[in-house]
Amino acid sequence: MILVTGATGTVGRALVDRLAALGAPVRAATRRPDRADLPADVDVAYADLGEPDSLDGALKGIQKVFLLADGPNIPAHDANLARAAARAGVDTVVKLSSGRAADPTADDPVPRWHRAGEQAVLDSELAWIFLRPMGFMSNVLAWAGSIRRDRTVRAPFADGRVAVIDPADIAAVAARVLTEEGHEGRAYLLTGPEALSPGDLTATLAEVLEVPLTFTEVSPEAAREAILEHGVSEAMADAITALRAASLEEFTSTVTPAVEQITGRPATSFRAWAERHRDEFRHA
Repeated sequence: MILVTGATGTVGRALVDRLAALGAPVRAATRRPDRADLPADVDVAYADLGEPDSLDGALKGIQKVFLLADGPNIPAHDANLARAAARAGVDTVVKLSSGRAADPTADDPVPRWHRAGEQAVLDSELAWIFLRPMGFMSNVLAWAGSIRRDRTVRAPFADGRVAVIDPADIAAVAARVLTEEGHEGRAYLLTGPEALSPGDLTATLAEVLEVPLTFTEVSPEAAREAILEHGVSEAMADAITALRAASLEEFTSTVTPAVEQITGRPATSFRAWAERHRDEFRHA
């Protein structure tokens, strides 16, 4: 039995669907089981990584765990899950980490939070696998409103390049490492097939949507204010701003063959991702 935390999120939901399609016994952990809307044959359990007492029931009978936490509480939430998993007799924890956790020069919040989370898993002495994706292609959905409104994409750090990855590819990799032997003790840097700038992404979206789009570089301060206007906390706004600034570093342009090596097929291109999500840019 495999437990998937964050089961209603972008990666978690795709992973649950893949495991169910493979016939793997899967339990989905969520804070809102009544709203999960998951396949009928999936066992859904309440769990909150911030409430250690809620984890024991969800972990009962579990052999492997997919661990997905986010935000400033990553270190605490990962530690809560790792300790509970060890108590429950879990064999293996697969942690969704950050690509920049592998970059020794990265000391801004997101890689720092994930390094602490990885250490908590290591401290549990359970078998472990770390998946370290670079930026998600799905993050550009944040541009959908301005694309519909005035055909303009506004983002900071125009010269930055990131080897962004399709979240579905992360789920495909996770499904493989959760159902195959031989991945324990490995950390995989997961990327898309090419490093792209905000302008590159905008140009591809314009072609896919068949509308003219303009890319406008904005200051980091203006971008941070826009994040805050969406109700994001100060800590997360600072972390996201620092993560975007990291796109100027050489490391974020790294492209690896890990997706193809693990799944047997090439990593999805941004164009293919955009074509699959075309309607999400066209309709609110």
